[in-house]
Amino acid sequence: MLLRTGGKFASGPAGPAVAHRLRRDGNDAQPVLPANLEAMPDIFGVIADATRRDILQILLEKHVQSAEISVSEIVAQLELSQPTVSKHLKVLRDAELVTVREEGQHRFYSLDPEPLEMVEDFVIPFLSAGFDTEVTVEYLSATGERLPDPEDPDGDDVLSEEVATAAGNLGRAVASAEHRVKELVARFRLH
Repeated sequence: MLLRTGGKFASGPAGPAVAHRLRRDGNDAQPVLPANLEAMPDIFGVIADATRRDILQILLEKHVQSAEISVSEIVAQLELSQPTVSKHLKVLRDAELVTVREEGQHRFYSLDPEPLEMVEDFVIPFLSAGFDTEVTVEYLSATGERLPDPEDPDGDDVLSEEVATAAGNLGRAVASAEHRVKELVARFRLH
């Protein structure tokens, strides 16, 4: 996995959080990088500014509502001048963290959180270091009756191999998505 850090590339682990962005070419897994990665500003520098984080927080609130927001609404919420907000929105646009829709003289912005995945890819190994978790699983029927463990060679199969694989994949995808959402919410609440 290659991570952009300060205009250079550094190697990093390609864990489960980035598996969805790996492509297979022969036997080698390679990260799928945006075509314009060289031109993209350093994402860490972009989100380092407190005003831009405030703007991202406002956009996140609208994003959750599947809505967009005008520049004048952002100006009113942050109580900043319009040129200051516009300057920061340009930086966010250049980093592809926001999209803009023009309607006459008005511009409406919405959040595009995808570039923040580079931050997530960098941070997750630090957050998960040293976590050893043991999970105990019981299988219950719809009536609450305990079922045999499907991993137990002496027990009967509860799920077919195909269904068990699909359930495992689904569980991992849900856990990964939940973790990403929690981290983003926690990160934005800190600022």
